[in-house]
Amino acid sequence: MNDAVRKLAPLPKDQADQHYREAPNNLEAEQALLGAILVNNDAFYRVSDFLKPVHLHEPLHRKIFEVAGEIIRMGKTANPVTVKTFLKADDKVGDLTVAQYLARLAAEAVSIINAEDYGRAIYDLALRRSLITIGEDMVNIAYDAPLDMPPQSQIEDAERRLFELAETGRYDGGFQSFNDAVALAIDMAGQAFERDGHLSGISTGIHSLDGKMGGLQRSDLIILAGRPGMGKTSLATNIAYNIAASYEPEVQPDGSFKAKNGGVVGFYSLEMSSEQLATRIISEQTEVSSSKIRRGDISEADFEKLVACSQMMQKVPLYIDQTGGISIAQLAARARRLKRQRGLDVLVVDYVQLMTGSKKSGENRVQEITEITTGLKALGKELNVPIVALSQLSRAVESREDKRPQLSDLRESGSIEQDADVVLFVFREEYYVKNMEPRDELDPKYEEWKMQMERVKGTADVIIAKQRHGPTGTVKLAFQSEFTRFSDLADPSFTQYEH
Repeated sequence: MNDAVRKLAPLPKDQADQHYREAPNNLEAEQALLGAILVNNDAFYRVSDFLKPVHLHEPLHRKIFEVAGEIIRMGKTANPVTVKTFLKADDKVGDLTVAQYLARLAAEAVSIINAEDYGRAIYDLALRRSLITIGEDMVNIAYDAPLDMPPQSQIEDAERRLFELAETGRYDGGFQSFNDAVALAIDMAGQAFERDGHLSGISTGIHSLDGKMGGLQRSDLIILAGRPGMGKTSLATNIAYNIAASYEPEVQPDGSFKAKNGGVVGFYSLEMSSEQLATRIISEQTEVSSSKIRRGDISEADFEKLVACSQMMQKVPLYIDQTGGISIAQLAARARRLKRQRGLDVLVVDYVQLMTGSKKSGENRVQEITEITTGLKALGKELNVPIVALSQLSRAVESREDKRPQLSDLRESGSIEQDADVVLFVFREEYYVKNMEPRDELDPKYEEWKMQMERVKGTADVIIAKQRHGPTGTVKLAFQSEFTRFSDLADPSFTQYEH
């Protein structure tokens, strides 16, 4: 037998079965579940929190599940009679009409007790089908090796798709019905009502700032900018530690944990080492100056304070990554991993200008920053967490009479200003007034300077220059420079004013 004939020879039956494998599905389980829902609508609520129409394999079953769900959510009864009016009457299922098929499903319905088991089986099979699709794509792309997709970016793409599948049970994105969006909005309002301080977002631990922003909103990109010496890293570490320290987990029905208050924080420190960052936080918590801690110039009582504080801090879910010059793709991959392994509620990046984009953007720094901010915005939406990204301001501030920052002062500003949901500027007038001290105490201007210094000493302004969900304006805070700590002012009448 020549080679060509041998290639076309029929395969043995067991081998032929291996070559024609059907995607994993269980139509009987889908029929049983739909029957249970049509007989007793309570069965729908047993599965609706994890099972979506897209998880069913048979297109007609998807449609029946979707229609029944909409009817039940409206407070009406879903049964073969009410559901059939929303389906095409001339569709056939074998020899049966759609109406006859619905009646057959209801007649052969299983007990409501089994509804959740069938729902889980259907969901697991849908995940397996999605895994097969991702696996096939990985193999095909690896074989074809397109020039614009090197292996590293293929790994990152596969990791992203697997993460979405693990988190949401689907990875294709696509349209979401308005009903689902409304349900999510109502859930958010309910959570805000139950949460401490009635905030829709995660509390920063600084009440006057929360009052303006409603906390840090999920999937928002929050840009925190300022000139060197203004304390932007201090404010970011203050907020990060406040959130991590007030973390209260709550067990979900599927056994996972969700933050009731506070949250798990990931901190990308591109400028400072993790020890420097920890020293700052210890100083802020113990009220022992960080310069004294570094020099070892502390009393025994101070040292006991430090030890007690460090023991308490070991339990705080604050994770620090000190990789310098990290790319947006690496940052996203590590953030996904942290969310899968430890959970993640807030991400802080210190700071944007120290990150790198892909090689494609080349020498164009503005293009590179655009890629980074767009990537951060997309990552916030994907992980459903607020991202606080620190940014430098241009030197133009220093040459102006009024040193208060404006949106146009953001370096490579176009994309930063455009992609951000919130832009905060940290401004300490004390820093500039201090540098204007007259050399001679007998100088007539000295008294005037002293009064001005008295007015601004120990205060800082957080200017909300842009906010998609709320007002802009300025929040006045207390700032203790020796402990790098921001806090609410003792006199609430000074806290904020609006533009």
